[in-house]
Amino acid sequence: MKTKHKKELTKQEEFVKKHKRHHHEIASWRTVIFVLFLVLWEVSAKLNWIDSFFFASPSQVARCFVEQLKHNSLLSHIGVTLFETLFSFLLVLLFSLLVSTLLWYSSKLSEILEPYLVVLNSLPKSALAPLFIVWLGTGTKTIIVAGISVAVFGSIISFYTGFQQVDAEKITLVYTLGGSRRDAFFKVVLPGSVPILLSTAKVNIGLALVGVIIGEFLAARRGLGYLIIYGSQVFQLDMVITSIIILCVIALGFYKSIQIIEHQIKIQFKM
Repeated sequence: MKTKHKKELTKQEEFVKKHKRHHHEIASWRTVIFVLFLVLWEVSAKLNWIDSFFFASPSQVARCFVEQLKHNSLLSHIGVTLFETLFSFLLVLLFSLLVSTLLWYSSKLSEILEPYLVVLNSLPKSALAPLFIVWLGTGTKTIIVAGISVAVFGSIISFYTGFQQVDAEKITLVYTLGGSRRDAFFKVVLPGSVPILLSTAKVNIGLALVGVIIGEFLAARRGLGYLIIYGSQVFQLDMVITSIIILCVIALGFYKSIQIIEHQIKIQFKM
């Protein structure tokens, strides 16, 4: 028995080591590709393979980043965009969960609203932004609404679809044991939909950021979207590229944060 137990531990340790080695290898390759990209970009600008006025270079971006920090303006713009994105994302999450829950409770309501949700989800949200400005004026309110509009309808459809895909036999078992529709939802449907809720949240945080930037393009005097428009208007393209790179870092940070939460929840519930 002891020998068998030791063999099982050895296999488990080998699996853990192999798993860690795999992740280290993936991370190493990602780092190598990123560094090679930066080197190629810098060399191309230095040797005039590309026009550094239009495409900038890593060194120019770094200088622009430091200069913006010295003027104490960059952190303010980043903070504004972060706040608007997170607030939009939380509202999308809460509103989508509420509406999709109502749709699950009432099949008739879901049949009535489904075509409207599909149509609204397929609308180009950038076309709605000018209307938001007319209705709400310029400012943070308009930008947050723009951020919500990009993600909310697709999120409702995804959440409701996830609720519908939960094992029907488990729901029937709850009813057989005397449970109510509320019990079925909170004890079976909602826990069973957690993976879909998390995967949708990873998409929604990026969509909320896209919507916020669209709003900042048209209705802001602060934020990274405003910096991109301002930089393009005054031909400070290093500012534009710096802002875009910061947006990429923010998007990656959001995605990784939700991924960590997803990992912790999976460990907690042993999914």
